[in-house]
Amino acid sequence: MIVERIMRDRDGIWRQVVAEHQLGQMTLRMLTTSVVSLAIYGAVLGASNGALQAVSSAIKLPLLFLATLAICLPTLYLFNLIFGARLTMMQAITLIMTCITVISVLALAFAPISLFFLISADNYEFIKLLNVSILVLSALVGLRFLTSGMAALNAYQQHQLVVEQAAAAPAEMAAIPAQADGAVATTQGGGGIAVLPVAPPVTTPVGRPAYTPPSARPASMTLLYIWILLFGFVGTQLAWTLRPFFGSPEEPFQVFRHLEGTFYEDIFRTIGNLFSG
Repeated sequence: MIVERIMRDRDGIWRQVVAEHQLGQMTLRMLTTSVVSLAIYGAVLGASNGALQAVSSAIKLPLLFLATLAICLPTLYLFNLIFGARLTMMQAITLIMTCITVISVLALAFAPISLFFLISADNYEFIKLLNVSILVLSALVGLRFLTSGMAALNAYQQHQLVVEQAAAAPAEMAAIPAQADGAVATTQGGGGIAVLPVAPPVTTPVGRPAYTPPSARPASMTLLYIWILLFGFVGTQLAWTLRPFFGSPEEPFQVFRHLEGTFYEDIFRTIGNLFSG
C-alpha cells in the first residue's frame, strides 16, 4: 500500500525519486489514493447541508488540491531550472504528490472526529473552524514531507558531486602534470617537447565555498519555502473561489457562490461570531 510505504519507508521513497525508477506508476497510485481520501473527507464537510452539498464537496475538494498543484508546479520547476538544480519535472510532480497524499490521508483519518462533532454539536461556526484546523494541520505535516524529500534529494546530489569530483581528480592529475612555472610538458610526434601554458588554478577566499557548476547545484531550500507560501496562498484563495464546501444551513444549496471578500476575512469573521455568540 502506497500510504504505508510513505509513512514507514520514506528513505526508500526518496531513493526511488532520486533514481527516477517507476515514478509514473508510483505517482498514479498516490493520485488515486489522494482523490479517494479527499472525496470522502469532502463528503463529510458538505454533510452539514445535506446530500447535494456532500456530493458537491466530494468532487470539489480533490479538484482544489489538483488545481493548486497544476497552478503552482510550473513555478517550482522554473525556479529549479533558473538556479541550475537537477530536479526533473517528474521528480517534482512525485515529491508534491507525496505531500498531497500525506495531507489527504491525514484528513481522512480525522473524518470520524469531524463527523462526530457534526452530529453532536449544532454550531456551524465551530464545525467550520474545526475542519479548517484539520486541513491546516494536515497540510503542515504534508509539507514537512515535501521539505524532507527535497533535502534528501539535495544530499544525494551533493554526495554524487563529491564522488564525481574525486573520481575525476586522479585522471586529471595523471593527464596534466603540473609544472612549477605554470606550464605543462607534452611529447610531440617527432620526439620533441612542447611546453603549453596552463591557466592558474581558481582560488577562493578563505571561508568561502568553492564554485559549483550550475548543472550540479542542489535545489534551493529557501526557494522551496517561498514556493510553499505561494502554494498556500493559491490554495486558500482557490478554496474561497470554489466555495461552498461546508454549506451554511441558513442558505439553499449552491454549487458556487459569488466572489466577495477573501478566505482570511471569512475566517476572522467566523472566529468573531463563534466567541461573540
